[in-house]
This record gives sequence, structure tokens and C-alpha cells, in this order.
Amino acid sequence: MTHQPAIADEPRVERSAPTTAVRLVDVVKEYAAGEQRVRALDGISLDVPAGQFVAIIGRSGSGKSTLLNLLAGIDVPTRGEVWIGERELSRLTDDELTRLRREELGMVYQFFNLLSILSVRENVALPALLAREPREAVFRRADALLAEVSMTQRRDARPHTLSGGEMQRTALARALIHNPRLVLADEPTGNLDSRTAAQVLELLGRLVRQHRATLILVTHSSEAAGLADRIVELNDGRVVRDQPR
Repeated sequence: MTHQPAIADEPRVERSAPTTAVRLVDVVKEYAAGEQRVRALDGISLDVPAGQFVAIIGRSGSGKSTLLNLLAGIDVPTRGEVWIGERELSRLTDDELTRLRREELGMVYQFFNLLSILSVRENVALPALLAREPREAVFRRADALLAEVSMTQRRDARPHTLSGGEMQRTALARALIHNPRLVLADEPTGNLDSRTAAQVLELLGRLVRQHRATLILVTHSSEAAGLADRIVELNDGRVVRDQPR
């Protein structure tokens, strides 16, 4: 399958997508807690095909956020392998990890992480501008994405004037600005009321499918998990359920 650019008339480098988006091989993650060692992940192995929407669920402390941090290359496993596409993260240099995050990953957070000094349009464009992509082309992509999330009329607004749903729709557009293969979402509806959360979740699922991305969603919400193609449940750092919806 060929990974198509987000905007049809925008020249981008074609990339052949691997059939497996994410692979975890016997991943263990331990942290020091005083003189004790806490095992946050305990021998997890998992394969996620390209294009799949996976919900990671489990109680607080089950290892969900640790797993997401490993996939984002923010943390490293104590042992085991974490693959994104055809690259095993521990073998990458810091520069290569930075490039992978910039070009391959989109991140959506519970607290939106929008910069207050920038407009909606500038927040969406920022990751691509930091990657030194041509400014005019970046803003064309940003405008197209804002149209997709129904934020065109608010593109010049500052984040403090937005509702929670508007902030998260802006964050979704930002996550897709560089046409990522993999989108990682960490409790993206945790700060939204139930009606807005349902709208944002429907939009998130639809957008990643339209952009032919893989989505891994960490959530406490059974409603959110119910939209996924597959549900993986963690308990005490282990996979206790892995099933299609």
C-alpha cells in the first residue's frame, strides 16, 4: 500500500509503507523506586498491522502510558525491542529518533499542548515549520486540515479563546500536518464532556483512516475503546486481553 500525502496537490516524497506499523518483542520496562525496582511492563509482545486502530485500556498503573512513551521513543525499554515500521528504536541515534518523531509520528495529548502565543493556524503548522518545510506549502496543508476538522473560521484565534473541543480538533490537525504513518493518542478526551468527547473520537477515527495512518489510543473510556478495530487490555504490565472489537 502506498502512503498518500494529506493534500493531493502538494508534492511529497512517496514512501512505501511496511505491513506492520508497530512491533513489540518481549518488552520489559523497570523503574527505580528508592531501593526497589518497579516493573511497569512485563514481557509484552505485540504486532499492530499498518492502518489498524488499536485501543489500549487498563486501570491506572497498568502500564498504558509507559507503553505509549516507548512507542514515541521518549523512553527506552529495560530489555526487549520496540519497532516502528522497519526500524528498531534502540538502534537509532538521537538525531534519527528526532527525525522519526518529526516525520513518522503524530501525537495527540489529553491537555492539548497548544502554544498560547500562536494562532490556531500557526499551532497546526508548527511541527512542519520546525522541520523547515516551505512556509507557503505548510500553511496550505494547515488550512486544508483545519477545514477537515471544521476549524477554518477559528484559524486566527488564540487557544485561550477556544472551547475544549475546539482545542482538541486543533490538536488533531496538528498531529496530521506532516502526514504521519502512526498516530499516538494519550487520553485525548480526558478533559472533554461526554458529548464533545464522542464527537472528537469519531473525528479522530475518521481522520486517521482518511489519511491511511495507524492509530494507537490509550484510554480509560469504554466508549472510546468501542470505536477501535482491536482492544488490548493491560494489567500489571502484562497483556490480559487482545481481541478484535
